[in-house]
Amino acid sequence: MGKNQHVVPYKDGWAVRGAGNEKVTKVFSTQKEAITFAEDIARNQRSDTKIHGIDGRIRAGNSYGNDPYPPKDTK
Repeated sequence: MGKNQHVVPYKDGWAVRGAGNEKVTKVFSTQKEAITFAEDIARNQRSDTKIHGIDGRIRAGNSYGNDPYPPKDTK
């Protein structure tokens, strides 16, 4: 499993940064572009995305790896 990918506010745009990395992977002008890029990396690495808001706090995310606690549907 690879590193989680964080979409974070960055200067005049948004950046994708791997968890624990000091440098950003890539910078985008819109959050939507950054999310798409981060999701592609997370799918390839079977990791998660963490989407941060303008205030820097995590507001959303998705898992693309093996979930140790999958939903238990009774349908």
